Amino acid sequence: MPVFSKGDKVEVCSKEEGFLGSYYEATVLSSLNNNTRYKVRYKNLVEEEDQTRPLVEVVWADEVRPMPPPVIVNRADGVFSYLERVDAFDNDGWWAGSITGKQGLKYWVYFETTGDELAYDASRLRNHIEWRDYHWVSFKKRF
Repeated sequence: MPVFSKGDKVEVCSKEEGFLGSYYEATVLSSLNNNTRYKVRYKNLVEEEDQTRPLVEVVWADEVRPMPPPVIVNRADGVFSYLERVDAFDNDGWWAGSITGKQGLKYWVYFETTGDELAYDASRLRNHIEWRDYHWVSFKKRF
């Protein structure tokens, strides 16, 4: 398990029902309990009571991964292939899905976790990669 330090930019995986598998950008504020938990401040999520304040919470270490490499965050050419695995930025986080079609300048993305199929501009999509065994792994197609 990687060890993160105060100030590190990370992504936190949600394990809440309805948000399973989505990732949210955050900054590590501190490590707790011998790096088994981290206190993080989210970039895009806000507190329910005061929506001007970023949400701060304590998460388990297995819910935290480094930020993906910037070179593969967004496709430079904006072109994705049928059934290619992508992450779509929606509801303040990144959600994994597969390209199911293209209509004009928008791509249709199917999300297995929710059963939804939604259209996105290429600027809101990035190549899907997974953090496995302490390194990034690319999965071009799901099926």
